[in-house]
Amino acid sequence: MLVYIAYPTSLTLQSANALQTYTTLRELRVRRPDTLALIPRWGREESRFEEVGAVHLPRPAIGKLSRLYKSTLLYYLEHTAFAFMTAALIAPRRHEVEAVYVRQVICAAWWAGVLGPRLGIPVIYEAHDLETRNPSRAREPWAEGLLHLIDRIALTRSSAVVSLTDDFRQLLATLGWRNLDDVFVVPDAYDEQIFAQGNRQEARQTLGLPAEAPIIAYAGMTFAHRWLDGLLAACAELRQQCPNLIVILAGGRDHEREALRKQAYDLGFGDGGQQQGEGICMLIPPRPQAEIVTYLQAADVLAIPDTVTDITASPLKLFEYLALGQPIVLPILPALQEIVPLHLSHTFARRDLAGLTSGLGDALARAPDMRRAMARRVIATEHTYGKRAERILAVVNRIKHNER
Repeated sequence: MLVYIAYPTSLTLQSANALQTYTTLRELRVRRPDTLALIPRWGREESRFEEVGAVHLPRPAIGKLSRLYKSTLLYYLEHTAFAFMTAALIAPRRHEVEAVYVRQVICAAWWAGVLGPRLGIPVIYEAHDLETRNPSRAREPWAEGLLHLIDRIALTRSSAVVSLTDDFRQLLATLGWRNLDDVFVVPDAYDEQIFAQGNRQEARQTLGLPAEAPIIAYAGMTFAHRWLDGLLAACAELRQQCPNLIVILAGGRDHEREALRKQAYDLGFGDGGQQQGEGICMLIPPRPQAEIVTYLQAADVLAIPDTVTDITASPLKLFEYLALGQPIVLPILPALQEIVPLHLSHTFARRDLAGLTSGLGDALARAPDMRRAMARRVIATEHTYGKRAERILAVVNRIKHNER
């Protein structure tokens, strides 16, 4: 039995980490129906994870106290409590467990440093970055040493580490924390049941968009740390050569869309109610992925203006964009180029507005290239969630073999 422990930030799949966890579990349980997924839930709140057979444990909602005292440390306590709750559930069946797979850093540190060794269970930690680099990390000055300790225990005492990128894998070796053979690269993925090549004109007709206007699109659950203001500023520059440019920004939280709406107005964009030729910025609230894909299929160019992380950058949208085949504009980051070769994308130096503007303009100006579009879709086929689940199970089998 494989035990999968996660702490998704949304039980209704309103965050990227929740989507990744849900779809990975869906494919794991297809291949290993005995996978036991442990997910916290507050009361009887709605949860999509029931669909993939997850077991919900009561969420020890200590973090809610941050409304009274704002500190990430309260969430660290909450995750600690949850780690011990999972151990209490697993302990009676520990001899049935092949490995515990954890993708939450505090739970991983407790399982790797204490719980796994005490119960005699191998622990695999899926690391998405160092906690010391987490934008939501504890900010108290005295907690800096604690953050390093959390990272060191989770990354050095686990039986194996799963990394989203080879760039992060190499960092762990450089730090002397892991041998390269103990770190397995398992990138993010896309849901092949939703994202596939579509007909651009049919998508535009469905959405009521002009057949000939150039369209640049971006989709993401949240806009924070993704430099959407830079993307909008670059698109404003492009209106000199593409006066009828349409920019589609899909997703984001209410206050993020409102801030971009004001910026778009100040830059002279209409909101869709103006006549063609004046430039439009469409801000689409969060929608199910099956609806968002139509907006992406309608676009000429798909953009990734920036990523939250650097050496662990493996955004879901990268794989979703690849599956659609359109030209992609993205920053020069080794982690991204591990997936997309330079000749199959339009790149720019990170946070370089002139470079982003140039990349977008070049992508719009080039004639459609069916060979490159096909090459992007071929890359995507290696990064379905089914392939991701198989890579995870290969790590489990490797660890099981090593533990004998």
